[in-house]
Amino acid sequence: MSFQLVPLAPLQQGTYSVPMETNGVLAQLGIAAGLGLLVGMQRQYARSRFGGIRTFPLITVLGTLSALLAKEIGGAWIIGAGFIAVAILAAVSNMLAADEEPRDPGMTTEVTALVMFALGAFAVFAPAPIVLAVGVGVAMLLHAKQGLHGFTGRLGEKDMRAIMLFATITFIILPVVPNRTFGPLNVINPHNTWLMVVLVVGISLGGYVAFRLFGSRAGAVLSGLLGGMISSTATTVTYARRAAENPSTSRGALLVIVIAGGVLFARVLTEVFVVAPDFLRYAGPPLLILLGVSGAMAAGLWIVSKKEAGGLSEPENPTQLRFALAFALLYTGVTFAVAVAQRYFPNSGLYFVAAVSGLTDMNAITLSTSRLVRDGIVPADSGWRAIIIASISNMVFKLGMVTSLGGRRLFSMAAAIAGVQIMTAVLLLILWS
Repeated sequence: MSFQLVPLAPLQQGTYSVPMETNGVLAQLGIAAGLGLLVGMQRQYARSRFGGIRTFPLITVLGTLSALLAKEIGGAWIIGAGFIAVAILAAVSNMLAADEEPRDPGMTTEVTALVMFALGAFAVFAPAPIVLAVGVGVAMLLHAKQGLHGFTGRLGEKDMRAIMLFATITFIILPVVPNRTFGPLNVINPHNTWLMVVLVVGISLGGYVAFRLFGSRAGAVLSGLLGGMISSTATTVTYARRAAENPSTSRGALLVIVIAGGVLFARVLTEVFVVAPDFLRYAGPPLLILLGVSGAMAAGLWIVSKKEAGGLSEPENPTQLRFALAFALLYTGVTFAVAVAQRYFPNSGLYFVAAVSGLTDMNAITLSTSRLVRDGIVPADSGWRAIIIASISNMVFKLGMVTSLGGRRLFSMAAAIAGVQIMTAVLLLILWS
């Protein structure tokens, strides 16, 4: 196929339309030019010597044109030739800058030019959202120079060791752990067990990073929000352990735990809405009440923590790998016990299944109950009650974790808050209709 002029197709009203293929090419060129402008603007703002707001759009458009030519003619060498040309220009620019300045000029802008050429070519073959996401991500990475340099400048040997350990257990070990079930009742999954190790270590490390970046109280709020979105149970276990190591941080640890528990209710609401939107009319109000109670408790703890020295302190071990392994084994044991209960007591009804399933996981019971309600198998009134029962079971389980891991001081405060939450849930079951 070769390039040729395409006649504009006449419309019935006598106007002309642009062929769909032309629209696609124009869109690709427009995306490339727009991303080049964005990155070029950032580079000019940073006073780059190599290129700015005009050079980078030209580089990305060159990449797109090279890919279009390669696609039409069938020669991938065209893209390679363009890439080499941009690389030579970038190298010459860097050498000239090195001759003029005694200090190292760096290579960020030159490497960015190569990336943007490749992104311009990528725009011809990849979906537009992916290209846009990569381009904006490059611009954000460039603009975050001061923050990133400041963060890495504060890292010590302990911090780097923790980050490398997390990367190892997440990206090297987790992918190769078998993701299938074994053992009695066929419920023990090594991948899920190791995933709990990753979650506990990740939440612990994330909280440590938040503490270093934002300080004690702001870091506690952020840790609770992120931990609740990932796993409120793992968050509870992580911060109960930290409170046991340093009882003076019990109030700060409790703030994280309560926030994570509140985020759990928000997550359940989202899952209900996604699976069965009509069911939200029944499940929404009681879940919103529980979310409001958790929010009020968290706000109260936040106010008290501002008046008292109850924030979190920097942990000695940011990853807590040994403890994460122990908890993962405990979690697997509880999962097996849940499977035994469901196997040998299958006729005990939806509420019993909800109570047992909710011990370790709210996602499964929420999603399955929502589907049953949506399909008309379970009445909506029974469905929301099952979810509330599961949440009570989950709160009791997490309180048990606090009791066994967090020490007396954390337990005394957590028991009072959990008591209010559980009592609210029980009253909803009794009084709400």
